[in-house]
Amino acid sequence: MITDKFRGVGVALITPFDSKGSVDFASLAAIIDRVIDGGVDYLLALGTTSETPTLTSAERIAVSRFIAQRAAGRVALMVGIGGNCTADVVATLKSWDFTGYDAVLSVNPYYNKPNQEGLFRHFKAVSEASPLPIMLYNIPGRTGVNMTPQTVARIVAACSNVFGIKEASGNVEQMEAIIKAVKQVREEFILVSGDDGLTVEAIRRGGSGVLSVLGHLYPQQVVELTTLALEGNFDKAEYMISKLDSIIDTLFCEGNPVGIKNALATKQLCTPTVRLPLAEASVELDIRQRLEIIKYEA
Repeated sequence: MITDKFRGVGVALITPFDSKGSVDFASLAAIIDRVIDGGVDYLLALGTTSETPTLTSAERIAVSRFIAQRAAGRVALMVGIGGNCTADVVATLKSWDFTGYDAVLSVNPYYNKPNQEGLFRHFKAVSEASPLPIMLYNIPGRTGVNMTPQTVARIVAACSNVFGIKEASGNVEQMEAIIKAVKQVREEFILVSGDDGLTVEAIRRGGSGVLSVLGHLYPQQVVELTTLALEGNFDKAEYMISKLDSIIDTLFCEGNPVGIKNALATKQLCTPTVRLPLAEASVELDIRQRLEIIKYEA
């Protein structure tokens, strides 16, 4: 079943840039190989972490195709297709080349701040247009609107190809409420944490894994702690993630993917280059991050 492909650990891939700001496909290839070799279950192309809003249409297509070709069937693949104009999202879904991909991740419409009825109608249109199964993406901190558990359940009841949600509200009670509400209408549904720091708590409340940023840096460790939590060994999983808490904080305190790109640059896996309006990590963050990584790896 489609839900089985997206349990465990996914990595929301960055888009590496060279020092001139062009897409660095060589670094992207190395990162794809690194995380797959680290044991992750699936990859996400063109998510928030990919700086998708600042990629041109041609770049989005090129990055999506490159990821599918490099992964070459080794793991499941998901691609982010969303936006705040429903008609544009529908048109993209109808024209996109999904070769090699297994599912679509579609984010809450942002900036417009629709009400719950607007969210329902938007995702109903997305569902009807998509040739692939859909995972919803709730991230109110970026979109300005929260999708309630009742709305999620309503969408799932009306849209048979919606199979899961990436929940990034930061609210573990809401995660639990979503799972309970959806189970009233369909048993086969997964919730994955959109926050690395809440991976264990999300699983404790019935979640099925994490769509991770930290997994770029420490794929094996994220896979291990997630597996432990899914097996019910929460004490050991909590201990493992507590050791990573300080590093996780450095990944997000100046915005994503600023932190993860800077961390990967310390390991010479890519440049720290991001596109405006994002700016590279401050000197203070760079120093702090390097110290936290040294401490963790000592």
